[in-house]
Amino acid sequence: MKTAKAVNLVVLFLLELAVLGAVLYWGITRGGTVGLLFGIGGAGLLAEFWGLFASPRARFKLHGTARLVFELLWFGAGAAALYAAGAHAWAAVLALVCVASKCLAQTRQA
Repeated sequence: MKTAKAVNLVVLFLLELAVLGAVLYWGITRGGTVGLLFGIGGAGLLAEFWGLFASPRARFKLHGTARLVFELLWFGAGAAALYAAGAHAWAAVLALVCVASKCLAQTRQA
């Protein structure tokens, strides 16, 4: 049981990094310096939101429905960024892995 939880925590961390990478990738696909700045700025903004509301040391911890809505929007932003960049299959994979991982995390808590 502890091993499954640890593996899922690693998967969740990798998903968090994947969302930031997806937004950066989206910016790069926009082309030019402006696209790169959008990618870096978007990833930085998402990282800031995660740090404020969802990280283990978050200043404003969210719980219950607020946490669920935040994570839907946050992870959804990664999938949407990949989709907008033309990586439709990767967007679907990211979304499915996020849903599966969050479902596993919820069943482990119950």
